[in-house]
Amino acid sequence: MSETLPLDVIIELKDCHIWQQENLVLSNVNFSVGKGEFLYLVGKVGSGKTSVIKTLNAQLPLKNGTGIVAGFNLSKLKKKDIPLLRRKLGIVFQDFQLLIDRSVHANLEFVLKATGWKNKAEIDARIAEVLEKVGLGTKGYKMPHQLSGGEQQRVVIGRALLNDPEIILADEPTGNLDPETSEGIIKLLKDISSTGRAVIIATHNYTILKKFPARIVRCDENKLIEVKNDEEIELEKL
Repeated sequence: MSETLPLDVIIELKDCHIWQQENLVLSNVNFSVGKGEFLYLVGKVGSGKTSVIKTLNAQLPLKNGTGIVAGFNLSKLKKKDIPLLRRKLGIVFQDFQLLIDRSVHANLEFVLKATGWKNKAEIDARIAEVLEKVGLGTKGYKMPHQLSGGEQQRVVIGRALLNDPEIILADEPTGNLDPETSEGIIKLLKDISSTGRAVIIATHNYTILKKFPARIVRCDENKLIEVKNDEEIELEKL
């Protein structure tokens, strides 16, 4: 089940082909991410960004090559071990995916109970802790519709942090937000990476790339390409 990587590497894909059902999306992918690293995954719509995210969290099976994520070998992953892998991952969605019929606190409680937490005092303490981390310490009683888009996305990031994951995968986390709110969300994710978690953000938000520079990997013509620091990313390429 578990595989060993160099101490500072948390994700490594070697000679991987990434498929979406019968369609080959990306070929010969070689890609590694260190603990505490913050990076952007860019590319045009349909270029494979979301497929990479889904492969890393085992939504898409890895059919070719070797992929190790948080100690789990994706190509040998048994169905029963997928929940164990996903506890090491925090997922941030563009469209929030909050349960609209219950409060913020109840949304987070639902996730903790679903992942094996039973002690009410511990559950309440953990929820209070993550809400404080994302700047929503006083909003636990609110319903999702009573929050702004930016606040809802902060709840989603808090939800992703509940089980203290080693990796955060964020798929277009600013896609539904205005520029100022987007900056706050990216700053929060950068702060999270500084605590030792790897953070991968799939995005085509050029402004964010310029405002918060970091390592960039691009999906382009069925390849995953490392963008050199001195290479200008052109908006039309994203």
